Amino acid sequence: QVQLVESGGGLVQAGGSLRLSCAASGRTFSASVMGWFRQAPGKEREWLGSITENFGRTVYADSVKGRFTISRDYSKNTVYLQMNSLKPEDTAIYYCASSSGNGRYDYWGQGTQVTVSS
Repeated sequence: QVQLVESGGGLVQAGGSLRLSCAASGRTFSASVMGWFRQAPGKEREWLGSITENFGRTVYADSVKGRFTISRDYSKNTVYLQMNSLKPEDTAIYYCASSSGNGRYDYWGQGTQVTVSS
């Protein structure tokens, strides 16, 4: 199994920035793809982007492209989500998840709340 723990959420004003962290432990060699998601109240979970273990290739949803950046520190088994130019509509619980690369995310963190005030 893979254990994931997110941190870094909080309250920020519109236009501000936050960096979320996702620390992985356990069978991390099986986490070939790490993804970030969010879920706002009353809305479906939204995929934001992902990063591969090999070469650190990233891909993003159009809704956050250019504002959010995913990176990973292999030495710390940690993935980051840098969020810039935050908007009130970015308010949500943010989750990281791991996939073995089969298109399915098998392990999830507990989530961290991000609130953007206008």
